[in-house]
Amino acid sequence: MTDEASGRDRLRRGLRWAWRGALVVGLLASPWWVREGLRRLEFFRVRRVVIEGTRYAAPDEIVSRLRVDTTASIWDGVTPLVARVQAHPQVREVRIRRRLPGTLVVQVTERPPVALVNTPAGLVVTDAEGAALPVDPTAIDVDLPVVATRDTLVLRLLSEVQAALPALYAQVSDARRGPEGAVVLDLASVRLLAATDVSTQRLAEALAVQQDLVTRGRTAVELDLRFRDQVVARLSPAP
Repeated sequence: MTDEASGRDRLRRGLRWAWRGALVVGLLASPWWVREGLRRLEFFRVRRVVIEGTRYAAPDEIVSRLRVDTTASIWDGVTPLVARVQAHPQVREVRIRRRLPGTLVVQVTERPPVALVNTPAGLVVTDAEGAALPVDPTAIDVDLPVVATRDTLVLRLLSEVQAALPALYAQVSDARRGPEGAVVLDLASVRLLAATDVSTQRLAEALAVQQDLVTRGRTAVELDLRFRDQVVARLSPAP
């Protein structure tokens, strides 16, 4: 294909997508009575539902909650559909958009699991607020820290670390309240002691200290961040 022919082909595709986009915008901006008329057309019946963004929630569960049957139109209001999906305990946010002529795209934002909380019934997957999530750790591979009690302060700290310092979060095996109100994070190779209001920036400093000790051939068994502008390291005995 020549460059000229290739250019014409790209132009045709661009015009085609521009026309489709203009059609969608026009239909969405149409008066209600126009959309009401379109609802009655079989051409706009919902024939397909696409679920996006799920990792822990089963897409089939989301589709079931929608309760969309073959008589539904793509021009039906989506507010009731959003409310039904939003009621799923794993779902934090949901957006539904139309893809003409007959597809609903459901974009889900899940509540991320933060920790396994020890309860009388066993380990329960929870989010940052301490709410139990419908995630079966025996069926889905989840590598989460263990928290002895549903302590929301500890859980929120873990959530912040998960978002800002994923490399550190991946090392945390256990989190709990410690002596004198401290927060204790047990990592694979070191224990961190921190104040309850510790920032992720401060925790990042601890990682830098740990790495510096490793480069010097030393190993810390505990890093204490409770002292202002200092990281106090308790070292393992030199070999």
